[in-house]
Amino acid sequence: MTLEILTADALTPLRHGFFTRRGGASSGVYAGLNCGGGSGDQSEIVAINRARVAQAMGAAPDALASVHQVHSADVVTVTAADDSLRQTRADAMVTDRPGLVLSVLTADCMPVLLADTQAGVIGAAHAGWRGALAGVLAATLDTMEALGAQRDAVSAVIGPCISQRAYEVGPELLDDFLAEDEANASFFANGTGDRYLFDLPGFGLSALRAAGVGHAEWTRHCTYSQPDLFYSYRRSTHEGAADYGRLISAIRL
Repeated sequence: MTLEILTADALTPLRHGFFTRRGGASSGVYAGLNCGGGSGDQSEIVAINRARVAQAMGAAPDALASVHQVHSADVVTVTAADDSLRQTRADAMVTDRPGLVLSVLTADCMPVLLADTQAGVIGAAHAGWRGALAGVLAATLDTMEALGAQRDAVSAVIGPCISQRAYEVGPELLDDFLAEDEANASFFANGTGDRYLFDLPGFGLSALRAAGVGHAEWTRHCTYSQPDLFYSYRRSTHEGAADYGRLISAIRL
């Protein structure tokens, strides 16, 4: 099966993609294009999947940059995709180096690809609720700006992530967001009992626009609701699965 890759007009002409799970070598609960080295999948199979992604991006496997994601607001400026970078604890990367491929892994969190094509600066961020609330998206724009990007010239696209209708949370999460800004109540809808439904991509779009990005959009794909296309941590938990695969999203100059 060939790879199935979602793209956005807002990021053209740069090579980029929100990769679905289709077209990979993994099997079982990981069936498809599992690119998560932190999963229980065979490392050799994950390496094959990542090599297919690099090829699709027109790059060698060792040009596929990634970090050790920890749900933080930390951003690194990438000059080389080496072992030290893969061990760096962060959740976003930026670069102005042609040929380097920035990549993030997700399984319900937001993958966000960003670009100022005129300045030749790109970014990639992993943003779950913790990282988004901590400010990882604004921090990514700050770091891009330090490389010469103009934030009002940056286009940002949020890829497949969990949608509000599938994201039930407890009152403690609402409290965390209200403590930051009472206006954040608009991203929560009433659920069953004391539960709420949280609009993660809506919050992400709001954070990007508040940070001054020129253009922001969501692809409107829900990871939870489309098991044939996407891995989902929450869906796997609800199904009692032993583990789950990780989707990859990537961009290069």
